[in-house]
Amino acid sequence: MDAWPLALRVLAYVGIAAATHLIVLLLRRAAAHVARNGSSRRYRKLRSLATVVTSAAVFSLYFAVLYLVLREFTDVSLTAYFASASVIGLAVAFGSQGIVQDVVTGLTLIFSDLIDVGDLVEISGQTGFVRSISMRFVEIENALGASVFIPNRTIGNVVNYPRGYVRCLVDVSLLGDDATREEMQEASARLMVAFAEQFPGICVYPPSVEGRYRLESGKEFCRLKFRIWPGRGGPIEAAFVQELVATLKRIDDEYQPWMVAVTYEAEAKRTRPAAFSWPLRPRRSEGPAERERPPTTRAATRS
Repeated sequence: MDAWPLALRVLAYVGIAAATHLIVLLLRRAAAHVARNGSSRRYRKLRSLATVVTSAAVFSLYFAVLYLVLREFTDVSLTAYFASASVIGLAVAFGSQGIVQDVVTGLTLIFSDLIDVGDLVEISGQTGFVRSISMRFVEIENALGASVFIPNRTIGNVVNYPRGYVRCLVDVSLLGDDATREEMQEASARLMVAFAEQFPGICVYPPSVEGRYRLESGKEFCRLKFRIWPGRGGPIEAAFVQELVATLKRIDDEYQPWMVAVTYEAEAKRTRPAAFSWPLRPRRSEGPAERERPPTTRAATRS
């Protein structure tokens, strides 16, 4: 190649750089395609790591090509070239400390297993589902469907909701004989469905009736479960409970507001395997039919 004309050599170097860059982009697309179709956490980590590796490869490639081009026009040595690049790199590093912090924090998020794509999290006052984790930003989709980009360096406390929602449990006390209690349960279920249709932005998944429970004291109640966004249970505590009490009072005049209790529960994470492997956490189910542990009723038996 040294016998070639100068212009031809420069074009050859540029062509080699462009061809290699094209190959790197194709590899990145292939890695992203595998990650989208892979069901395990390993593939999602590889997608994030592929971004860093390909970016470093492209930078190294153009860094080497720039040296080859400069060598054709000047007598710059490899030592002087690296020294100059080090000085420039140091100046750039001081001017882009925020970017460096973003990259370091992004790598920490990837390897520490704090969050994963698809998790419902609360970060920097923003709550939503994680859509992507890059070297600069964490993208989440909030309850309004808006995309929120959070710089990695601003991430402090991270709240991860393992089931992808908060369980809002409404315990409705049942009074009267068996027929009256059955009527109260059916009325509660109908009102629950109507409330979810009226306030679709509160529930992540459709609500359900957990069943009827009888305590040792003889008290019997029906448990309704709402799968809601974090911090959005106000309408359930106010509007739903008031309407429910008014409905049940028409069935039994003795019904009182204190007979309806609202509690919240975030289900505990599953135990991780002892041996280290990348798919550390099972993939969160994407539908309302996911398996859940039954509600805690140690002193209760289902009627």
